[in-house]
Amino acid sequence: MRGATMTDPAASRETAKQRRARRARERQLDYQRAKAASARGHEAQYVEAMRARSARVRGRLERVRPIPDDARVLEVGSGAHGLVFFFGTTRAVGVDPLADEYAALFPAWQRRVRTIAAAGERLPFGAASFDVVLCDNVVDHAEDPPAIVRELARVLAPGGLLYFTVNVHHPVYAAAARLHAACNAAGLHVEVGPFADHTVHLTLPAARALFDGVPLRAVEESAAIAAARRAARVRPPRHAGDRLKRVFFKNARYELVAEREP
Repeated sequence: MRGATMTDPAASRETAKQRRARRARERQLDYQRAKAASARGHEAQYVEAMRARSARVRGRLERVRPIPDDARVLEVGSGAHGLVFFFGTTRAVGVDPLADEYAALFPAWQRRVRTIAAAGERLPFGAASFDVVLCDNVVDHAEDPPAIVRELARVLAPGGLLYFTVNVHHPVYAAAARLHAACNAAGLHVEVGPFADHTVHLTLPAARALFDGVPLRAVEESAAIAAARRAARVRPPRHAGDRLKRVFFKNARYELVAEREP
């Protein structure tokens, strides 16, 4: 019909959070496509770094208890370069909404384990299916961080171990993220990279609150806020945002090792 504007019915039904999560995935895929092009011929360097990182995380978990080589291991948000690919178990699975695209982009390691394209909010596994669950810097890019945490606990067997990280920020960034989201929800399409790549900027209390009421017992917990402040002060500023970080910390790593309660 002349003058009518065609719209995607599915897109029109999206909530503001769903739109932010979709845009974060789109931006991440664009970034990883460019990275895959630059990685060609240098795969061995990536593999070495991934092995070292996976070994560090496994070693941290094994301070709690040994992990057998046939342990059932799940990484939620395995991404392009996840921990699961070199974690060293024979029954490992990675879940990521972009798993199919990443398998094509990075076959040198993605095909080492089974990966499934699925959302962390709705994991396609039964309760108590895994001995170890990994979730590394994922939930603040997703539609519903609390729902993901509930799913992590649901699929973890009693006595199983969780390794979880997310970046936390000074409250000023949480407020700026809410303003950015409100502007976009109101139709003022402003895309500021750090906010477009995330659905939420968590403060440390907000990150801890994700686990309220979840049957997990913290074994080790840390938040590298002092390290983030120091790094901002010694790094030469590239733009005004870097100067702001010298006053208001950003990207401080919150790290949690927890055990699933019976």
